[in-house]
Amino acid sequence: MKREMTKEDKELAEAGYEHLSQQKAHGQKDGKAEMDKVDIHEHQLTLDALQTELDTAFDPKDAGRSSGLSTDEAQARLSRDGPNVLTPPKKKSALRKYWDCLMTMFNILLMIAGVLEYILLGVDYKDNFPNTYLGGILIGVAFLNALIEFYQLQKSEAILASFLAMIPPSSRVVRDGTLTTVPAADLVKGDIVLVRSGDKTPADLIVFAASDLKVDNSSLTGESEPQERLARPEGVQSRPVEAENLLFNSTLVVNGEGWGGEYYYAVSLVVRTGDHTLIGQIAALTGNETGKKSPLAVEIGRFVMMVSAIAIVFAVVFFVVGITTVYKGKGEQTVTFAVSILVAFVPEGLPSVVTLLLSIAAKRMAAQNVLVKDLQGVETLGTRVLSCSLTLLATDKTGTLTRNQMTVTNIWSGLRMFTAFQSNNDSETTESFAIDAPGMREIVDIAALNSHVKFDRTDLPFDQRKILGDATETGLIRFAGKHIPDYDAYQGQHPKVFEIPFNSSNKWALVILEKQHRDGILTAYIKGAPERVLAKCSTYLKGGKAVPITDEFKVQYDEAYDYMASRGHRVIACAQKLLPGSIYDTAYEFSKTDANYPSTEYCFCGLVSLEDPPKHGVREAIGTLRLAGIKVMMVTGDHPKTAEAIARKINLILGETKETLSKKTGRSVDEIYEDEVDAVVIHGDDIDALQGWQWDQIFAKNEIVFARTSPQHKLEIVKRAQALGHIVGVTGDGVNDSPALKKADLGIAMNISGSDVSKEAANMILLDDNFASTVKGVAEGRQIFVNLKRSIQYTISHSTPEVIPQLLYVVVPIPLPLSAILILVIDLGFELFVALSFAWDKPETKDGLMRMAPRKPVNDRSINSLKKRALRRTKTLRRDPETHEVVRPSRFAQLVTQAKAPFTRQFWEDALEQSEAETLVDAKLLSYAYLEAGVIEMIGALVAYFVVFFKNGFTPGDLRRAQVALNDSPPTTYFTKSSPDFTNSRGEVIPAWKQVDALGQAQSIVYLSVFIIQCFNVFAVKAKFRFPFGKSIVGNYYNFAGIIAGACLGMFIIYTPPLHVVFGGSFHLSPLYWLIPVAFGVLLLVWSSVRVLLMRKSIEQGRVKDIKGLMMFPTMRTMSMRSRH
Repeated sequence: MKREMTKEDKELAEAGYEHLSQQKAHGQKDGKAEMDKVDIHEHQLTLDALQTELDTAFDPKDAGRSSGLSTDEAQARLSRDGPNVLTPPKKKSALRKYWDCLMTMFNILLMIAGVLEYILLGVDYKDNFPNTYLGGILIGVAFLNALIEFYQLQKSEAILASFLAMIPPSSRVVRDGTLTTVPAADLVKGDIVLVRSGDKTPADLIVFAASDLKVDNSSLTGESEPQERLARPEGVQSRPVEAENLLFNSTLVVNGEGWGGEYYYAVSLVVRTGDHTLIGQIAALTGNETGKKSPLAVEIGRFVMMVSAIAIVFAVVFFVVGITTVYKGKGEQTVTFAVSILVAFVPEGLPSVVTLLLSIAAKRMAAQNVLVKDLQGVETLGTRVLSCSLTLLATDKTGTLTRNQMTVTNIWSGLRMFTAFQSNNDSETTESFAIDAPGMREIVDIAALNSHVKFDRTDLPFDQRKILGDATETGLIRFAGKHIPDYDAYQGQHPKVFEIPFNSSNKWALVILEKQHRDGILTAYIKGAPERVLAKCSTYLKGGKAVPITDEFKVQYDEAYDYMASRGHRVIACAQKLLPGSIYDTAYEFSKTDANYPSTEYCFCGLVSLEDPPKHGVREAIGTLRLAGIKVMMVTGDHPKTAEAIARKINLILGETKETLSKKTGRSVDEIYEDEVDAVVIHGDDIDALQGWQWDQIFAKNEIVFARTSPQHKLEIVKRAQALGHIVGVTGDGVNDSPALKKADLGIAMNISGSDVSKEAANMILLDDNFASTVKGVAEGRQIFVNLKRSIQYTISHSTPEVIPQLLYVVVPIPLPLSAILILVIDLGFELFVALSFAWDKPETKDGLMRMAPRKPVNDRSINSLKKRALRRTKTLRRDPETHEVVRPSRFAQLVTQAKAPFTRQFWEDALEQSEAETLVDAKLLSYAYLEAGVIEMIGALVAYFVVFFKNGFTPGDLRRAQVALNDSPPTTYFTKSSPDFTNSRGEVIPAWKQVDALGQAQSIVYLSVFIIQCFNVFAVKAKFRFPFGKSIVGNYYNFAGIIAGACLGMFIIYTPPLHVVFGGSFHLSPLYWLIPVAFGVLLLVWSSVRVLLMRKSIEQGRVKDIKGLMMFPTMRTMSMRSRH
C-alpha cells in the first residue's frame, strides 16, 4: 500500500465504515405493564422467612456448609410441581403451515391453470371433456406438492429438535451436601444452585451469597447494560423486575463465577420453576414464530418469481399469437397450450427437493459433530456462510485453538528465572524451582489464595480432585497445591475480607485477606496482565525485600516477559501489598464502587508463565482453511507476543510482521512499508484509535492477530470486517466471545467447554470441541451448495424440451408433442426421485472444493465497489444542520426514490457491474440448463418425435398440413377418434385410429426421450473438475435408484392401456426408438466433457494458490518450544 494516502483515498476508505458510527441503541422493549402483573413475591422475604416458606435450609455466611435438599425430597417436589420447563411458545398450526406451503407462486400458477380448464369445461363441455382430468390433476398436483413440502418441513424440524436434545441444559446444585450437576429440568423449589459467569440462569433464583455478580437482562427487560445482583438478607420491597436479589429464568450471567473461601459466592435459591417464573408468566415475551426468511429462501424466491414471470409472459404472448393466427377462434386449444407452457416452465418439485436436501445435510453434519441449531441455520450453512461464502474466520485462542489445559512452566522473580517444568529448551541461566528460593513462597501464596476455583469434592486427596474453574486458575492451583501440605486448612487460615474478581476490562484480580505480617494482619494480593499489574507497583521483591523499581529492572522485566511470551506461554504477573494495621484493620470497610481499596504502591513479586499447547489437528485445520481461501485470524485477550508465538505454531502466521522484519534488517518499524509484510499483530489498546484506512490496511493482510482484546473489541472487529463485505465466522467458548458470536454471520461455539452464554449466541455448535470439525463443516457446507446447484441445474434442464415443442405447436403448427399431464409426470415423477438423489453426492475430487476460493470473494475490486456505493450514499444523505445526525427519509420518499432508480444511469451501472460472486442460480447454470443440455434434449426429443411420426406415415409437412386444417372452412380436426381419414404426401390414407395411435406413440417417445437424456444428464451436471466418468461421478447409488424408479414409472404410464385415457401414450411404441434419445444422451456426455476442457482454465484460476511454508503435519505437544522469531 502507498506510504501516503490522499484525502480522497481516506474519504473513500472511511465511507465503508460510516454506518457503524451511525448505529444507535434502540429503545427498551415494551412489556412493563405485563411485568407489573406477574405473581412473584419471594424477593420481598427475609432469608429466614424464605427458608420457612420453601422448607429448606442454607447458610448465607458459608454456602459451602449448606446441605441442600435430599435426593428423595427433590424427587418428591419434582413429582408434585412438575419439571422445570417452559411451555413451548405458540407455533403455527399444522394447517397454517400447510397453507403457507400451498400459497407459493408455483402452486398458485398450477391452481389457476386448473381452474381455467374447468372454466373451459363450463363453456363447452363436449369439446373440452378431456380437460376434466387435466384440471383436476393440476389442482391435485398443487395440493400434493404443498403436502410433500409440508411433510419435509415437519421432518426437518423434528430432526433439528432431536439435535438440540443432544445438549440439554444442566445446573450445578447442592443435594445431600454434595455439589452435583443435574438437568435443569429437574430443579425444584428450595434447591441451592451455584451460578457463575457464562451460565444461563435455569430458574427464578434468590441470591443469598454473591459478589460482583452481573446478569444480562436485555432479552427480558431491554436493559443494554449488565445489571448487578446482590444478596439482600432483609429482602427488597420493589417490583420483581427491579429486585437486586432476583435472577430471572433464561437470563445470562456475564460476570461472577464459582464460589470460594468465605466471602466470594454466587449462590442462589430456586424460588420459581417452569411456567411460574417471570418469563413463564409473561406470554408476550415468549412470542410466536418469526417469519424471517433465510438467504437460501430469498435466493430461491427470486428464482421462482423470475421463472414464474417468464412463464406467464410466454403463455400470454403465445396464447395471443395462437388465437389470432393458426388457432383462430379455438379458445380451448390455445388455453390448453398456455397451461402447458406454464406447467413446462415451472419446476414443481423444487421446493420439496431443497427442503429434503437440507434435512439430509443437517443429519450428515450432526454425524460430523457439527450441530446447526435451526433450519434457517442449515439453509444459511448451505448457501451463505459455510458453503462457498465464508471469507473470514475470527477465532479465540484459549480453549478453541489450544487445549485449555494450563501448566506452570516458568517463574521470574527477583531478576532470576526458574523452571517449574522439566524442559531441554530453557536457557543455561534458568534455575530449577525450589519453594525456599526467594520470592517463591509469595508466588505460591498468590496462586493459592487469590483464586475462585472450587472442587467437586473435598473428601479426596488434593491431586485426585476435579477443579471447577477456568484453565489459568486451574493451572495455578495445581501448581500451588503441590507445595502446600494441607490446601483446605491453608485456605481456612486466611479468610478473604474483600475481593474484586478478574474481568475482561480490568484484566486483574484483587483479594484482601487475613494474613498477618510485621505491620498488620491484612495482606492484598493482585494478579493479572503484567502491564496492568506492573503499573500498580512501585517496588519489586528481591531477596525477600522490597526494592524500588528502576530502569534496569524494567529492561530485565521486558527481557523475561519476551522470553516467556515468545514461547507461546500465557504470562501472569503477581504482586502484593502488606497493608499497615494503623490504616487497615479488620473493621475497615473496603468498597469497589467508590474505589475504596488499595490500588497503588504494590510490590511486584514476579511473572508466572503457563503453557496451553495447541489442540491436535488445529495446525492442519487452519492450513486447510487457508488453502480454501478463507482468511483465519486470531482474536485473543493474551499478550501480543504469546498470541504471535502460538499463531506461528499453527499455520496462522507464516510471514514477517513489521517488528520481526525490523529485527532482521536492522531498520526501524516506521521505515518498513505496508506492502513489505503480509502479517500484522494488533494490540487491543490501539483498536479504538484506528481510522478507516488503517482498518483497510489490516484486513488487506493475509495473516492477522488481534491481542489484548476486550469483548467490545471483538465485536468491533467483526463489524469492520463485515463492512468490507466479508462473510464472517467467529469461534469461541467464553462469555467474552458472545457479542461477537451473535453479530457474526456464523457464530460457532464449543459444546463441552463452551459457556451457556456462548452457546446461546451461536448459530452452530461443535459437539466435540474440536476446531478441526470446522473444516468438516466447511467441506460439508460447500458440498451442500454444490449438490443444491446440481439438483436445480438438473431439474430445470428439461424446461427447454418441454417448452420449445409447445411453441412449435403454435408457430409451425404441429400436433402437440407433449401434453400438460405428461409434463407434470416428468416434473413430479422421475424428476423428483432423481433430483433428491443428489443429496448423497460426494465430492467430485478429494480436495477440489476445498481448494476453490469462496464463492463471494473479498478483494480490492469488491471492496472498492462497495466503498464507492457507500460513499455515494453518504453524500446523498440529509443531515440535521445543528446535530449533523442523519435524517431518515420517510417511507413515501423511499418508495419514490426506488421508483426513480431504474431510470438513472447509476442504477444500471451497478446492476450490470461484473462481479466475481457466484450465486445459487447464476448465468452459467442457466446457460447449461436452457441453452446447452436443454437444447440437446429438445433436439433429441423432436428428432424422435418426427421419426416416430414418419414411420407411421406422417412427414413434417403432413403434420403441418393436418394442424393447419383447423382453419379450413369448415374446420377439420385430425388425431382424434372421430377424425376423418388423412391422405399423406405419398397418397396413403391413414384412418382415425392410426392417427390417434401415431400421436400417442409420438408423445410417448418425447416423454421417454426427456427421461432417457435426463438419465445421462444426472452425470453430466456433475462434471466440473473431471470428465463425467469414474467412481466419483457414478459412485452415488441413489442416482441409480432414482433412475430405476423413474424408468418403472415411465414404463407403467406408457405401456399400460387403461392409463392412456388420462395420460395418452401407446403400448405399440417400439423400444428400438429409445436408441435415438440414447444417442443424444451420449452426445450430452461428450459435450459435458468438452465443457470441462473449456472451463478448465477458469477453474484453475479460481483455485487458491499453494501457500509457502504451511506445515500440514500433526500438532505435537512441544512444551516450552521457543518461537524462532
